[in-house]
Amino acid sequence: MSVWDDLVGQEKVSEQLTAAARDADALVTAAAADAPLPEASRMTHAWLFTGPPGAGRTQVARAFAAALQCVSPDRALGGAPGCGFCDGCHTALVGTHADVSTVVAVGAQILVDDMRDTVRKSFTSPANGRWQVILVEDAERLNEKSANAVLKAVEEPAPRTVWLLCAPSLEDVLPTIRSRCRHLNLRTPSVDAVADMLVRREGVEPDVAAAAARATQGHVDRARRLATDPAARERRATVLKLPLRIDDIGGCLKAAQELVDAAAEDAKQLAEEIDVKETEELKAALGAAQGGRMPRGTAGVMKELEDKQKRRRTRTQRDSLDLALTDLTAFYRDVLALQLGSRIALANTDAEDILERLARGSSPESTLRRIEAIAACRDALDRNVAPLLAVEAMTLALRSG
Repeated sequence: MSVWDDLVGQEKVSEQLTAAARDADALVTAAAADAPLPEASRMTHAWLFTGPPGAGRTQVARAFAAALQCVSPDRALGGAPGCGFCDGCHTALVGTHADVSTVVAVGAQILVDDMRDTVRKSFTSPANGRWQVILVEDAERLNEKSANAVLKAVEEPAPRTVWLLCAPSLEDVLPTIRSRCRHLNLRTPSVDAVADMLVRREGVEPDVAAAAARATQGHVDRARRLATDPAARERRATVLKLPLRIDDIGGCLKAAQELVDAAAEDAKQLAEEIDVKETEELKAALGAAQGGRMPRGTAGVMKELEDKQKRRRTRTQRDSLDLALTDLTAFYRDVLALQLGSRIALANTDAEDILERLARGSSPESTLRRIEAIAACRDALDRNVAPLLAVEAMTLALRSG
């Protein structure tokens, strides 16, 4: 199984990156032998991967990082880089390769403090691998200072450093940064392609795979979670019942509170899995005895970790809310499709009775206003409005139509 096999619906991009990885091999070989560099190379020092949510931007970038670090002996015989089995591929894919650094937004933004060590590392030579790879998963979340730090590193990179930036669109990245990157745009995979992947890779029953792929409209990660996690299916079912629970103001406020509480519970569960491990690892690194007091002078480091964890919990809660709002938008899109007699396939066939009831009881204009109310709620959350206030305003707008 090569590193490209899990990239659903991105065959053209995979071909381009495979060719670039081959040229990257030639560059490393030529440099090692002190030979002339190839004149025309499809490899470059900075890449920008864009595409809609669920297209697999991060997965594509990580597969490319693995192909660059591939040490399979088959490559010498003409095999494509990215075997998926060697130590270089495996560690790059699971995130433990010493020369593949990943930057993820902990909070709403990637701060310059989060980038400083990574930018410094980008100017060093690879320790074990063939390339020093810097993967920025949320390039659209770079603030002004962190973006400027990245710009300086991309302008004058080390000879064997590669930057891989992921963002929803070109407009989400500074023009000065994107002009120095090779751009690859990903497309949303088809529902059939996602369903086929779930059957082949996850062993999901075909009918469950088809329902998950259809419900998420080709979003690979969400489809995988929906197909394999019963709790995720229960949460989605609860969200889809919300339009039936907002007949009065009390129902609106209660539904909003439950939606926010569910998102907070998701964030808490993730925090319990990650925060304790991070805290114990940092305490051990600082020399604290198990169950004992922290050494002097370490309070500031621990406070910095606590702040980071708090920002991550806030972002996780808002990401969970955003997921619920995405499901709600798809629900009203189906209502609108029924009202207009559209032939497009419904995403929520499991709730078709509810969809038809709401379609008969309202007009297309009111459905559009409800979709706009959900979009306004998402915008409010992006502006750091208190989640409960934003969701309450949305549920009240959904009631009035």
